[in-house]
Amino acid sequence: MAESTTRITARMRQDFVDVRALVMHPMETGNRRDAKGQLVPLHFIQRVQITHNGRIVLDAQWSQAIARDPFVGIRVRGAKPGDKVALAWVDNRGARESVETVVTT
Repeated sequence: MAESTTRITARMRQDFVDVRALVMHPMETGNRRDAKGQLVPLHFIQRVQITHNGRIVLDAQWSQAIARDPFVGIRVRGAKPGDKVALAWVDNRGARESVETVVTT
């Protein structure tokens, strides 16, 4: 099994959970040229979903305008320690990944 390219944390902060995720992805715009002068093909994350105990709290459509290795940070109300938070993404080539973490204090 390949190592995950996404890191996610979910920590309680007062009355909300601070969810932070870093996705390692090239996010190629299709405008960059390689060393041989050839255009590097488009390669970017198209959809990102974050769920809290299975309930969708973020559903985003991205484009090639998002920078390489994107960071996502959101605050979720109504969560408590031990709850599950998951992030899933799919890119324009069909690659996908899903990671899950538990809310900590």
